[in-house]
Amino acid sequence: MTPTGPLRRPIPQRSAGWATAAASALQRTGIRPNHVSVASVVTALVGAGCLVVAGHADGALRTVALLLAAVCIPLRLLCNMLDGMLAVEGGLRTPTGDLYNEVPDRLSDLALFVGAGWAASSVAGGVTLGWLAGTLAVFTAYVRTLGVSLGCAQQFGGILPKQRRMWVLMGGILVSLFEPVLGWHPGIVLWLTLVVVVAGCAVTAVTRLGATARELRARG
Repeated sequence: MTPTGPLRRPIPQRSAGWATAAASALQRTGIRPNHVSVASVVTALVGAGCLVVAGHADGALRTVALLLAAVCIPLRLLCNMLDGMLAVEGGLRTPTGDLYNEVPDRLSDLALFVGAGWAASSVAGGVTLGWLAGTLAVFTAYVRTLGVSLGCAQQFGGILPKQRRMWVLMGGILVSLFEPVLGWHPGIVLWLTLVVVVAGCAVTAVTRLGATARELRARG
């Protein structure tokens, strides 16, 4: 069956002038959507690496690592937006485009949250929380794609969809910069951030499952 509802994640910035100009500039240079999708994973892996460094460093090195990790998050989201703009608005769809659209996103989610877990490794259960947050982030996307495979609407909603959980992580990273000044245990802010992400992703997955189940029941 043909899926119903919006086929693309609603992103208000997609219609902004700067976004259109950036996509046009990339297209003129010969860059294709799949290249940008791969770049998003590379950016996320760099951010994850910086988080791991931050978990084992202090002083200036820790500060620089956290700042670089924070910068990688909006860059990753920017890549996620531009690859779609090149594919759809730029008319550069490829037969493997859907794979490049989904797989890099899942790898990026997992890498960044696992990295955050290592950054919070000085707190009991930090690494485990990172893996759990990454796994649940991937699961929310799985629930969405499962619904589509059943002919249901794309479920982009929930309290913690991709963009929102990335901003939550970025906020946690930036607040972590002030832990030494405030006398807080290193990693405690990211530990708490991961708790929020785990809970938010779990609720989001349940919300999406519920919406898909209601659509299936209505159809039946």
